[in-house]
Amino acid sequence: MVALSLIQFRDSDGTRGVAALDDTGAHRVAGATSVLELAKAAIAAGQSLAEAIAAAGDGGTVDLDTVELLAPIDHPDTAHLLMTGTGLTHLGSAEGRDKMHRAAKENPEPTDSMKMFLMGVEGGKPADGVEGAQPEWFYKGDGSQLVAPGAPLQSPAFAKDAGEEPEIAGIYIIDADGTPVRIGFALGNEFSDHVTERGNYLWLAHSKLRQAALGPEILIGDLPADVRGASRIVRDGKTIWEKPFLSGEANMSHSLDNLEHHHFKYGLFRRPGDVHVHFFGTATLSFSDGVQTQAGDVFEIEAAPFRLPVSNPIAIAEATTVQVKAL
Repeated sequence: MVALSLIQFRDSDGTRGVAALDDTGAHRVAGATSVLELAKAAIAAGQSLAEAIAAAGDGGTVDLDTVELLAPIDHPDTAHLLMTGTGLTHLGSAEGRDKMHRAAKENPEPTDSMKMFLMGVEGGKPADGVEGAQPEWFYKGDGSQLVAPGAPLQSPAFAKDAGEEPEIAGIYIIDADGTPVRIGFALGNEFSDHVTERGNYLWLAHSKLRQAALGPEILIGDLPADVRGASRIVRDGKTIWEKPFLSGEANMSHSLDNLEHHHFKYGLFRRPGDVHVHFFGTATLSFSDGVQTQAGDVFEIEAAPFRLPVSNPIAIAEATTVQVKAL
């Protein structure tokens, strides 16, 4: 089956559109101005996204080099798009984290990170009808923290590190009856501060409150069990670090069903109309290899069956002083 993706874009005149991307190129989905509205229409009609695209009709070829590529999902009210994620989900993902946290202690006993990882190895892919091991979970922010393709990932002035995390993210909308509906999957960069996290694993929550980027496309349908690509850092036009990137259930200690269950089991994440971007974790970090990034470095992440890469430079936000006022 040919992989089919959805892309959001803006024409030179400011008009928004949605394109279906396959091996023949990008074709405008007639009448569609956002993936969110297209998904809502498919749900209302009892159709799959592929059926909704076919029913809408081909609005003509889109030259992706002549349009502005937007994040592949958004919400008109950014407070109703939630970005979250989970870690220690990939085979090999515990090595860097365990090394990071073990350096801060002399006790030879397994770190909490290794214990969490082993729980996933033992119980992260349960049989049907059985609840699996609960993964690590974190909050990244709302839709205001999702940057567009090619736009800078802004690291706060107070951050200790600006590090990439190449990941697959699930994209969801909550139906009118509170049912999570998966729109598809996106390739992403779950931008994090690993130096802060290394200082104390209880600072993980702080380290994750950062922007994130998605590639331009949402893959609709099933995610292949074995996803392979590469993650690299480019500085002044030269690649200074590169490593293979593996994802998909064949390379994970948790099933996607288990990760989705442990996110959406909470009622507050089943609010009708909300959009969720949920990152599934990674095992590939330049930080684990001692790389120190700097402003201007460009993160590039690519992996089939996604046709377009994630590419974003690093920027450092201006320092701000916050003064709390009392009423």
